[in-house]
Amino acid sequence: MPSGGEFAGSGKCACRTGPLGCQEIPVTDKNAPILVTGAAGLVGQNLCLRLHEAGYSNIVGIDKHPHNTNILRERQPWVRVIEADLAEPGDWQREVALAHTLVLNQAQIGGLDWTDFERNNITATRNILDAIDRENPPFIVHISSSVVNSEADDFYTRSKSAQEDMVLASGLPLCVLRPTLMFGWFDRKHLGWLRRLMDKVPVFPIPSHGRYIRQPLYAGDFCRVIMGCIQQRPAGAVLDISGHEKIAYVDLIRTIKQETGARARIVHIPYWAFWLSLWAAELVSRNPPFTTRQLEALVIPEEFPVVDWPGMFDIQPTGFRDAVRETFTHPAHSKTLLEF
Repeated sequence: MPSGGEFAGSGKCACRTGPLGCQEIPVTDKNAPILVTGAAGLVGQNLCLRLHEAGYSNIVGIDKHPHNTNILRERQPWVRVIEADLAEPGDWQREVALAHTLVLNQAQIGGLDWTDFERNNITATRNILDAIDRENPPFIVHISSSVVNSEADDFYTRSKSAQEDMVLASGLPLCVLRPTLMFGWFDRKHLGWLRRLMDKVPVFPIPSHGRYIRQPLYAGDFCRVIMGCIQQRPAGAVLDISGHEKIAYVDLIRTIKQETGARARIVHIPYWAFWLSLWAAELVSRNPPFTTRQLEALVIPEEFPVVDWPGMFDIQPTGFRDAVRETFTHPAHSKTLLEF
């Protein structure tokens, strides 16, 4: 169940000073400015697309990755894209001060250098919170992670835990979402990377028996949860948003292979051999798509809480196999490749 908060809009108005002066904007107004940080990544690209489809007309996206922000501009011209590093002060701070809703979504997911995680997950978040107009704050939907409940101990887990603690301590009107492993359109890591690897290698390796339970969450469903929070504004809620299907890692890979027609042969290899191959890759790449720390987290036997987010937000969850098919066979979105 959610901790804290009620699932009902407050009905209050928000006052924003813009070119037309002071305007009162009801929380349900789809013309009210929605600011999405990390807008050019997996969740950001999917969310901006679905917000537009739902009729939201004032979407501002901030991201620092030049290649990915260019894709966002080209494919989603309805988004006002700002390329900026949130770990540094800049004009983007005014956008935060004017936002009616803030989706706090930027995150460093992979890498080998703690400095990157600290900069993107902690310093950037502190700067964003400092830029908020405390007398007239936006409602914040903070995208945390299920790893805050995990036994894993890596840079991502430490930085996301510190980020969530900082957001909750801010005293601002907000809710927190903790998604599990996600996949969907524009997935440059996770299942998207695994899918592309299947086209590049004749043999796809599975560490040991591969019976590691995952709860993958379809990004399309997660975006509908975010939009539910934007509409309902459940202040104080902290929600664990897990995939409702529990699936072994090896079965997850088999499903992707079956639905995409990938030719790579699935082969089980000893855990130690898999670990050594990743370690060798880390010697030549500063930002490898999969690391030894992530492998160590993969094999931890844990399952995450499953709350009734479908009931809370009136969502019919997409079945895993259907979501895989939709992700990897869409005529346009499945061909769009983001950079790491």
